[in-house]
Amino acid sequence: MDKNVLVVGAGIGGLTAASLLAKHGANVTLLESSSELGGCAGKFKRHNYVFPVGATLGMGLEEGGIHERVFRFLQKPLSIEPLECVMQMVHPHDTFTFYKDRAQHVHHMVQHFPQFTAGIKSFYHEIYQTARIVRTLMDRLPVLPPTTAKEWLYLLGSLQPKHIRLLPYFNQTLDKRLRVHGLQDVQEFRQMIDGLLIDSMQTGSEDVSYLLAAVALDIYHEGAYYVPGGVYQFAERMGESLVENGGILRKRRTVSMLERINDMWLATDHRGNTYEATHVILNVPIHQLPNILSPNLLIQLMKPLREGITTPTWTTLTLYIAVDWRKLQSPLPSFRQISLDSAQGLAEGGHFFMSASKPEDILRAPDGIQTITISTHSEAHRWDTKEKYDAVRDELSERMVQSIEKVVPHFRESIVHFETGAPKGWERFTGRPNGHVGGFPQTLKSSLFNAISHRSGLPNFYVCGDHIFPGGGTIGSATSGIHAARSISGERLI
Repeated sequence: MDKNVLVVGAGIGGLTAASLLAKHGANVTLLESSSELGGCAGKFKRHNYVFPVGATLGMGLEEGGIHERVFRFLQKPLSIEPLECVMQMVHPHDTFTFYKDRAQHVHHMVQHFPQFTAGIKSFYHEIYQTARIVRTLMDRLPVLPPTTAKEWLYLLGSLQPKHIRLLPYFNQTLDKRLRVHGLQDVQEFRQMIDGLLIDSMQTGSEDVSYLLAAVALDIYHEGAYYVPGGVYQFAERMGESLVENGGILRKRRTVSMLERINDMWLATDHRGNTYEATHVILNVPIHQLPNILSPNLLIQLMKPLREGITTPTWTTLTLYIAVDWRKLQSPLPSFRQISLDSAQGLAEGGHFFMSASKPEDILRAPDGIQTITISTHSEAHRWDTKEKYDAVRDELSERMVQSIEKVVPHFRESIVHFETGAPKGWERFTGRPNGHVGGFPQTLKSSLFNAISHRSGLPNFYVCGDHIFPGGGTIGSATSGIHAARSISGERLI
């Protein structure tokens, strides 16, 4: 494959594209501004403790899952541990368990809401049936939104008669379906659903696209995994594969300029080094594009991409904590959502996701210690002055620790290490302006055919990552990387 490909950014999307193309035979150079791979799915180390930066729950690793297909193609198997109980979901009035087994999960929900048995059973039946139909498209993985004749033909060729059943749902929100099943006013049930959606879809049931919500609520049943060491293993494996297949990997290289000269792309990094390529894949936050491209190139970008550049997303506060679990009543579970402050809704410490290493995971911490990553959504305007920044960081940190102590007695006194990852920290570590993370909310206005394509509008210039459809999370980022690799190679690859 006689193509020189420059990939900028070693997040999951960039690494997926780079490793697939290198395995396929392309000449690939990958530049990463950090000293670590993985971006928001990377890691950092403090003393003897290893902390996942953001992503913690292994998804897409079941047979036929997006990541499983990538690692199988690369011949890079991962050590994974399937979860039968995926997570606990702690709410003000009840605690739920998300079970992998669908029937067990529905039975568990009916036990919590026996007066709504019929509605809950019919709701989940519809969710699972819808997700099953949508997943039949994931084998061929057509591009959405299609922007070329070839992509439209591939999409049409992927459709089967059963997909007609999805059409009535295309412009519906999950809120509409909850109403159909008489569950719109069952607040505890709805809050539980919203807690799941904010972490995967970046929005709640009122606004989320129903088709995407159905997949998001069902995908944990397909397979959720604990990855020994952490999800950063995804990045490490793909980085290894890239180099083994002749690719060049350069860390601590921040691209400051991309220019189009004749039929080639020329990149310049912060050290003044230059890199020439026939094709470019950009896996950096799209908000950085004005700092990298000249105005005459910016105006040639596709309209959704241009509009996305000026659209803010959520930011986050993340706590990185190590605890001596022997001071607790029992080790912490691997994954737990906590939503105890209903006044704060789905953000600002009112809801957060808490991931802990298994006690026996010595790749993460010494014996007797668990490392924990805890993150909450926050709005960027709350952090826009120095005075606000420090106050909000302390306020949200304390709010989350207090909530944990209500669930885990003696939590505070078990802490042996504590630090925060506030928006400026995310900006420094991952290059995300103002700490914007997670991608755009998957509403009807910004998903499916209204989403941002991996095609930028510039010749041989592609974008991937959580701002590109299908959005946030490692699965979404990897999918956009797969589309970029397919577009360059002209082959399906996986």
